[in-house]
Amino acid sequence: MLEGDGNGWVSLPDGSRRWGVYGAAGLLLYTTDVAGTGHVLLQHRAGWTHMGGTWGIPGGARNRDETPLEAAVREFREEIAGDLGEYTLVGVHEQDLQVWRYDTFLARVAEMTPFRPGNTESEEVRWVPVDRLEALPLLPAFRTAWPRLSADLSASADGSPGGPGTSATG
Repeated sequence: MLEGDGNGWVSLPDGSRRWGVYGAAGLLLYTTDVAGTGHVLLQHRAGWTHMGGTWGIPGGARNRDETPLEAAVREFREEIAGDLGEYTLVGVHEQDLQVWRYDTFLARVAEMTPFRPGNTESEEVRWVPVDRLEALPLLPAFRTAWPRLSADLSASADGSPGGPGTSATG
């Protein structure tokens, strides 16, 4: 994990804590296999990390000088080894908790590119079929957000408006 000025805990009014002084962001990659089945790339969090042992998306603290998307891509590159290549943004989900927020960027990629853990924060990185995702022990915040994320991914797969539709190269 690289040191940035965004690393640190924020306390929420309910007493819970979230990582990222300026909020946090993550990148949810989506693609289909040759049979047309949707898959997302998930990270099995190492036991020593916050909420270790759960599955979620690569992401983390945003630095002061970064946009949420820049933070999401930087965190992806820190935590995941492999070529992100080109992706198309198909949506964004913002969880705004007033004193802290998490931005999830939904990105479509052309194929199930092989990825592996890029640092010690991950036990495993895997393409998971969308219809099998909820059987995994998910990071609680990701489990809560999944119905909306899944709906946005379905809408983008059907060609419905799902977000900015911006192409980029990671």
